[in-house]
Amino acid sequence: MVTGSGPTLYIRLRKRLTIRRGDPVVLGQVAQMLVDTEYEPALQMLLLHHPQVQEGNMLLVDMMLIVSKVKKRYPFMQIEHFGEPHCLIEIMDKRKRTSLVWVAFVWLLLFIGSGLAIMNFHADVSMSVVHQHIYKLITGEWVQYPLLLQIPYSFGIGLGMIIFFNHLFKKKFSEEPSPLELEMFMYQENVNYYVITEEYCKIQETEDTQ
Repeated sequence: MVTGSGPTLYIRLRKRLTIRRGDPVVLGQVAQMLVDTEYEPALQMLLLHHPQVQEGNMLLVDMMLIVSKVKKRYPFMQIEHFGEPHCLIEIMDKRKRTSLVWVAFVWLLLFIGSGLAIMNFHADVSMSVVHQHIYKLITGEWVQYPLLLQIPYSFGIGLGMIIFFNHLFKKKFSEEPSPLELEMFMYQENVNYYVITEEYCKIQETEDTQ
């Protein structure tokens, strides 16, 4: 915390941000701010960096850069920072329209692959024999295809998957995250940590060469 008699800028950086390629990075994009109204418009549009093509599609903006830019504009301003000391920016190219043929192909591939995985699992554990034995225990009769058990069991697999993943298309049954969402969250956190570490290494190498 910096003390003094000047106006104070309270700032909290966003964790991650996506911008279009060619767009400049301004302070209002990467941070939430609380400051006197007379300074807010200028700080919102304060240019931090203009990404270059050779910088790739990931960019790290940290508090040291922000402090230097703010102090250059307003040397008398005091800065108090909360939360993460950096914001990870992903630079996206213009999105192309998704091909329905490609979506259908991927959906068909996943459908066949998941179906084969389920069938191979059932073959490994002899599920059909298990159903035959259960049917005989209940009815006293031996049948080759106990459809009375197999049909509800097949519907139950689909229903169980829907309940397990907590999704039916875009509908979510509860606010509790599904196992898939948790895995994706942990994967994204690890990616962010790796990219941030790499970006800091690049910044250090640039400073060493200067």
